[in-house]
Amino acid sequence: MHTEVLNISKDECSICQVESCLTFNPFVEHLRERVSTEKTLKSEFYRYVLGRFEHDLCIDLNMSPADAEKHREMLELIYSILTPPIANEKEFHWALSTPVPDKVFFSTEAFYDFHSSHHSNLYALNAPRNEVFADRQKRFIYSLILERLYGFSSAIRNELLFSYADPETGLSRYFNIQTDPRFVEIELKGELPELNFDTIEPYLHSNMSLDLIEQVLPLNLFKFKGFTVITLTDITLQYAMENIRSVLVSHSANEQEQYKHVIESLRTLAENPGIQFALMPFLSINNQPIFDNEECAKSVLLHAAKEFHLAEETFDNMVDDYSSNPRPIFFNSLTDEKIAKFPFLQVLKQAGVKSYGIFPVYYNLKNVGIMEVYSYNEIVFYEHLLAKLRATTPMIAQLLQNSIDRFETRINAVIKNKFTSLQPSVQWKFNEVAWKYIKQKDKKKKNPEIETVAFSHVYPLFGAIDIRNSTVERNSALQEDLKSLLTVLVDTLKVLSKDIRLSLTGKLISKCEEWLERIGGYITTNDELMLDTFLHNDVNPFLEHFRKNYPEEKEVIDRYFNALNEEDGSAYEHRRNLETSMQLINTSINQYLEQAQTEVQESFPCYFEKFRTDGVEYDIYIGQSIAPQRAFDLLYLKNIRLWQLRSMAEIARMTNGLADQLSRRLQTTHLIFIHSNPIDISFRNDERRFDVEGAYNIRYEVIKKRIDKVLIAGTFERLTQPGKIAMVYFNPGEAAEYDEYIRYLQLEGYLLDDLEYLELEELQGVSGLKALRVGVNYAAGLLEN
Repeated sequence: MHTEVLNISKDECSICQVESCLTFNPFVEHLRERVSTEKTLKSEFYRYVLGRFEHDLCIDLNMSPADAEKHREMLELIYSILTPPIANEKEFHWALSTPVPDKVFFSTEAFYDFHSSHHSNLYALNAPRNEVFADRQKRFIYSLILERLYGFSSAIRNELLFSYADPETGLSRYFNIQTDPRFVEIELKGELPELNFDTIEPYLHSNMSLDLIEQVLPLNLFKFKGFTVITLTDITLQYAMENIRSVLVSHSANEQEQYKHVIESLRTLAENPGIQFALMPFLSINNQPIFDNEECAKSVLLHAAKEFHLAEETFDNMVDDYSSNPRPIFFNSLTDEKIAKFPFLQVLKQAGVKSYGIFPVYYNLKNVGIMEVYSYNEIVFYEHLLAKLRATTPMIAQLLQNSIDRFETRINAVIKNKFTSLQPSVQWKFNEVAWKYIKQKDKKKKNPEIETVAFSHVYPLFGAIDIRNSTVERNSALQEDLKSLLTVLVDTLKVLSKDIRLSLTGKLISKCEEWLERIGGYITTNDELMLDTFLHNDVNPFLEHFRKNYPEEKEVIDRYFNALNEEDGSAYEHRRNLETSMQLINTSINQYLEQAQTEVQESFPCYFEKFRTDGVEYDIYIGQSIAPQRAFDLLYLKNIRLWQLRSMAEIARMTNGLADQLSRRLQTTHLIFIHSNPIDISFRNDERRFDVEGAYNIRYEVIKKRIDKVLIAGTFERLTQPGKIAMVYFNPGEAAEYDEYIRYLQLEGYLLDDLEYLELEELQGVSGLKALRVGVNYAAGLLEN
């Protein structure tokens, strides 16, 4: 035992903020009570110790911490009373301190050694940030006064959690330092101030400043007498476990941060700086495992496999074997014999790994991933390590399952956003219908039917952005590619005819020249099939024969076969350019509409559905039934109609601005169908999309599908033209409304002053159609909305 005085504060001079004296009197009073109540043999020991104190003058003395050595025998008796009989002072961290913990004057060897070695490196984890020792001491004082004299139980606990980095291992260790004030008496000097709960409540439940309580409860009214007992407990393992639990419930840390903290906690539990960990969830697409993702990047095996080029077959065999029979596999050392049996260990050895283990992790009896344990510098005895880690397994399983859930949520979000019709504006209705269906099933109703998801009395808006003459462009691109291919073929055959004297070569050249002349006009599907048959059955086998048997002709023949490569061959160049250009236009339109939807939805929720054609078509439905919790008014319909016209102008500008980026020059046309009467729509489960309901409403769909190629009455001119927006309508009132929108957008610089009022040709079953058509202002320097 040690009687040297140790400062609790890191500062050499720390002043106690309340009058205090070090005395044994409270302890003696405690002994007298135990002697009168104890019924076991302990009472004899208590009586003996009490007798020693009552006959020793120290009971009436106010001691100084520096005088501890003079009272060593009495202090050792206190130690014997207050600690377990089997406690070993070389391992038990225990000490006595002044009434307000300030100076330690008696301590076990373990406590003394720890204080001497680590005191300056301790960091308080559960104290208020930037709190100095003086404030911490003051909080201790007030918590004891409030509890003893007022009966207010303070939220402040007489324990602190400290950490320090172990210099030998580099790992963090954690200690709980608890102060026991049982042997402290508070002497009141004067009259005790009155306090009510409302006044003191802020102090009891937060880390607020002590200024308020100091004003109503000055410390000069009190004197602390006795001593405190300090116990220090190593809680490293418990803290590491608690840290893992905290990470799992934390919503602030991202996934990578969670994995980092959990792995650090696992290393703390292992208590060995040479042992490393990696966690890998089993992610899959269509029941096929995937490994080229961020979650798997930290796996030491995957990293080594990529770095040292583990054979794909070896890796796949290992994955298949482990998936069919997940089990702990550990190699305390990587010997040549083990590598021969398990070839994947070779890349680990090349990476410098000396010990390696894989342990399956289960969540609800399902294997959700693995934990890798490995070391670069020593042999690991996994049997002993697993005993330490066993309690973490359920939490590790939850972490890996969370990763799987997040991955699947991301996939589903993309599918929902990019491929399905279900949108937030109508999600509530699907939820409602699904719940009704589940209730029917729960009630054991026989063959329950799911209700149709429908919305009545909604106003439709239709828009179409089309690639001008897309069919003609496709035919032209095909024509140019076939000419290119046949030209290469004729050149190839002519070179061969000089070296190989075959009449068949001349016949093939003549056939190719016939095809060159034939495809100069419009190419039908039948022409394309016949040409393909000719090339596949006559030309390709002919050239393959000479490529294999006449090496000197291989180079010239390869030019022809290289031209047939869809990815980079000259025979597909114009079609590739066309598809690339169309894709750029459509992607730009889709991205614009995705972003522009936000503005539309903010005014009033609506259903917005896009369709891919050669261009992009979209339907919008807005009405009270889509958002029953909000009051619908026709002003929202007018607002979205104005938005639609303005967005068409912006899309026209955007596609025109893409001209320099297009590998094939393309133009777009822009069409709006105005329909003022509300319709009913319902979700078709077979097509996974909304469709109109009722015979009258179907007429709207028929018109929508026929107007894209409508002509102006008495002419052969198509209504839709590049650089213009066409608006098809029936009623003069619709034209008047859009006339206002057009004039406004002309003032804003979106549209040109060239508005046309047009009569349209009769369509099958549809007559009386009219249209407005106006040019888009492409002038540079205009402000975009």
